[in-house]
Amino acid sequence: MPDETNPIFWAKADYNNRDRIHPLECHLADVGACFEAILRQPTIKRRVASAGGLDNLDDAIAARLAVFAALHDIGKVNIGFQTRIWRSERKPGWTAGHTADIVPVLCGKDRETADWFLDALGWDDFCEWDDNGGETACGLFAAAMSHHGEPLNLDPDKRQANPKIWRPYGGLDPEAQVRRVGNLIRRWFPDAFRQSAAKLPAKPAFQHMFLGLCTLADWIGSNEDYFPYYKEGRDAPIDRYIDVARERAARAVLDVGLDIRKQRAEFRDKPGFAALFDHPAPNAIQTAAIEKIALDEPLAVIESETGSGKTEAALWRFSRMYAARLVDSLYFALPTRAAAVQIHGRVKTFAKRMFADAGAPPDVVLAVPGYLRDEDAERANLLHDYNAWWERREKRPAETPWAARSAKRYLAAQIAVGSVDQAMMAALQVRHSHMRAACLSRSLLAIDEVHASDPYMRAIIEELLAAHLGAGGYAMLMSATLGSSARRRWLSPNPRRHRADADGFSMDAAIAAPYPSVATRGAKSERVESAGSNDREKTVRVEARPLMGDFAAVAARALSAAKRGAKVLIIRNTVGYAIDTHRVLRDAGVRTILHHSRYAAPDRRLLDGEVEKALGNKPRADGGKPRADGGIAVVGTQTLEQSLDIDADLLITDLCPMDVLLQRIGRLHRHPANDDARPEGFREAKCVILTPPFADLTPLLSQDGPKLNGLGTRGYVYPDLRVSELTRRLIAESAQSSENGVGVWRIPKMNRELVERTTHPEALSAFDGMGDEWAKLVIEIEGIEIADVKEGENIVVRRDCTFLDEEVIFGGDSEMRVQTRLGDDYVEVKLEHALSPFNGEKISSVSIRMRWLKTNGAPETPVTTQATEDEFTFAIGDSRFKYDRLGLRPL
Repeated sequence: MPDETNPIFWAKADYNNRDRIHPLECHLADVGACFEAILRQPTIKRRVASAGGLDNLDDAIAARLAVFAALHDIGKVNIGFQTRIWRSERKPGWTAGHTADIVPVLCGKDRETADWFLDALGWDDFCEWDDNGGETACGLFAAAMSHHGEPLNLDPDKRQANPKIWRPYGGLDPEAQVRRVGNLIRRWFPDAFRQSAAKLPAKPAFQHMFLGLCTLADWIGSNEDYFPYYKEGRDAPIDRYIDVARERAARAVLDVGLDIRKQRAEFRDKPGFAALFDHPAPNAIQTAAIEKIALDEPLAVIESETGSGKTEAALWRFSRMYAARLVDSLYFALPTRAAAVQIHGRVKTFAKRMFADAGAPPDVVLAVPGYLRDEDAERANLLHDYNAWWERREKRPAETPWAARSAKRYLAAQIAVGSVDQAMMAALQVRHSHMRAACLSRSLLAIDEVHASDPYMRAIIEELLAAHLGAGGYAMLMSATLGSSARRRWLSPNPRRHRADADGFSMDAAIAAPYPSVATRGAKSERVESAGSNDREKTVRVEARPLMGDFAAVAARALSAAKRGAKVLIIRNTVGYAIDTHRVLRDAGVRTILHHSRYAAPDRRLLDGEVEKALGNKPRADGGKPRADGGIAVVGTQTLEQSLDIDADLLITDLCPMDVLLQRIGRLHRHPANDDARPEGFREAKCVILTPPFADLTPLLSQDGPKLNGLGTRGYVYPDLRVSELTRRLIAESAQSSENGVGVWRIPKMNRELVERTTHPEALSAFDGMGDEWAKLVIEIEGIEIADVKEGENIVVRRDCTFLDEEVIFGGDSEMRVQTRLGDDYVEVKLEHALSPFNGEKISSVSIRMRWLKTNGAPETPVTTQATEDEFTFAIGDSRFKYDRLGLRPL
């Protein structure tokens, strides 16, 4: 153990055996070498250059960044930190950290230490590295000090000066050690100190990119599996340890999947469409994704009907961009966790085929916290605690990819499928957002169903895109039902400046825009081109029935269809309505499946499979899931709208906004291959839309008026009742224009018109002058949108500020606000003695919304359950819960 009899400056200590330490200068070499190895990757090097506004990254600039990365833990030379592991009788009686405690030194408040600290490092040389008197170097040094997850607050009033922790004590001399490190970095990175080298770029975004990669280097360099603690006799002498560190860093960066140069060398050629997918040739939208948008276009927007193959279009575009060396990786972002789980299998199959000639295919990480299979969760250590003064040894099971062992690493995966909120974390004021963004920069960021974003999410994603594209990254946005106003916002090069005039596009012009289409940013405005026809035209008969709250009537309609052999899909706006509908159907003897978001992960996977089996495809040569015999009713919520490959004969759905309705209709008569198997009476696509039992939705605006689950104003599923009312009117208009009172929609030919006539500003202006209730709603909705956008803007990372600016500091409560607003305020509760009500298998945990708990978080120890037949109950504090075949619900 280091003490006055053995004065060694240490950086890491073994949690279980504090006599085992890793010397400080060895750890600095480890992280500096990891940063070097990361920056040696061509795509990452280009992204760093782009963030700095450079055409390429000079070797000297790269070396200087490695210097700052190596200095990330220089604050550990203080005595308050070093004596933490000394035996109690030898400790000085006070302790200190190594980041916040260096602030008084850096800002000059601790004048005694500041006088020698920078001189010992040789800071005068650093000041020559930029054209603004060393200010850029100071910003990068502050960024390196921020490697624990968020920008370091340099306000001198936030930390009391404590010069005694920097004075010699017990055989340790901090000044001598800093001077030694200053000499070592000059030997390690000599190119950084070439006087004729290029200057550091002053762009703030460059500093933010550096922090992300510095944090990543620290995470890798702190892993004992790659960097075992220094041992005399086994390793080179400390003075030559940098050679060992570089060798280990190269192996580690390769092992975690960042170094793909060997994979690229083995990658034979860009695979054809037929080799990647179960189709002989691409359709129109898939062809357009390659041929009508240049591969080096930073941003592409694809609009096409549900089920037209947008997922394959994105994957094919990624394969071509990878072959062209534009990107190294892919993050496929879905609107929900459940949607990500469904797409994951398809992407795994794609990756296996794409890299068939390049050795083992890369792992496809499921970037969804809590969705590891139980056996994986037991193998994987999902937490890596860098707040402690020691480093916990991380388990490294071969079965679990490095990027999958923590949600903070998901974006480091070469191919990952996850929820969009995981990508949004790269733009938000949450811990390690910079590392997430730096990892994401090398990826094609594909965001599916982008129309589902609310104003708050949209503001954040716009900032994410601005940062990602600004660093030279690439993005692809997909939607079945994107209105012109939304498309123009997404394609704006400056998200903060475009919003006031984004709607200056007439409704007639919007309706006339091509569909399906591909769009990019043009020189002066958006460029939208027709993708051609996908040959997927279908006629849907739509009828409205005022039965939204009449569960018996809804069940009777579904029962009649199921008895005739139809596959009936019933989508309710809320879980409560779905459960009530399912109960009535079950009691009536209908074969039914319930599907929503409140099931434990193992049961959710089981139900996903059951739904796809019930509403899947009939057997095909391409291996599609078989279509079960007989009638059945599948009842659920929005979880049935996206990603599940299901095909219903009859759709019954609650009234909802038009873009959502078209998404649901995409699950109706989805696969022409099933047409011959549909029962009589269901050869035509039919959609029954459940509406409130009154002429229009005006009664819902009154506080004393009727309340229907899933419709209303603030606090309901779809707060802007104007869009739902315009949707109701279009349905009624279609019925009035037909001979039998049943409207006829031709999909996708009418998609553009249906969406624009319910979402365009000109359409929404129809509510002007319609009475005080609607006027009040308009004011409320506009206020909500302004507030949501403002809140989103207030909690994004300020990449326009350097790490010397106070505006860069994260808000104290930003992380909890972010989690709550993203609907990610779930806590994972571990359970004991919990069995699935479906198959009796073990359920190790459930996710519970924070608002359901009367405590501050999940218990640290597993919760014991009380089991009865086909259900179990448990309590957390004063909150009680029940789990059965209907899912989780509070009692």
